[in-house]
Amino acid sequence: MWKPANPANSNPKPSTPELEKPQTMSTTTTTPTSEPTPVSAPRNAVLNNQEQATIGKSLVIKGEVTGSESLYIDGRVEGSINLPGNRVTVGRNGQITANVNAREVVVLGKVKGNLVASDRVDIRNEGSLNGDVVCQRISIEDGAYFKGSIDIRKGNISGKETPTSAKVESTQSADTPRLSAITA
Repeated sequence: MWKPANPANSNPKPSTPELEKPQTMSTTTTTPTSEPTPVSAPRNAVLNNQEQATIGKSLVIKGEVTGSESLYIDGRVEGSINLPGNRVTVGRNGQITANVNAREVVVLGKVKGNLVASDRVDIRNEGSLNGDVVCQRISIEDGAYFKGSIDIRKGNISGKETPTSAKVESTQSADTPRLSAITA
């Protein structure tokens, strides 16, 4: 008899003050038990939406790279990279001798080969690209190196594409603030 009476008496009385006190004094006792599950799920969902494979700086890949997730390359790749709906980022240590086909390409390292991007190409100030580019948008920061041609393709509502081409050779260094030659 005392066993049911004690849990019944101790549970309602202490649980009510315990719930009231942690809510007013410290939310950490109640928060970890209720929030980690909901907070973890959205964080994991965000990571799953932005999955990115990485090729580390000590890795060397020779051949064809294909897949269905974004790729960060800090090592060396020779061959071809085909990730049509995803982003390819060439890190500062990355050295690519390959043709790249992706939705978006960001160059921080060195690339020798042609780039085809359905959306955009960014060549950052540390980046170097020696090859032709086909994309809708391109950004070349001051200090970047680019040698090749650019073919800007914009899709129309009718489905036809309007190509705009330019041959560009741009070299920039600390000694030369800006040097570029454009031939249409």
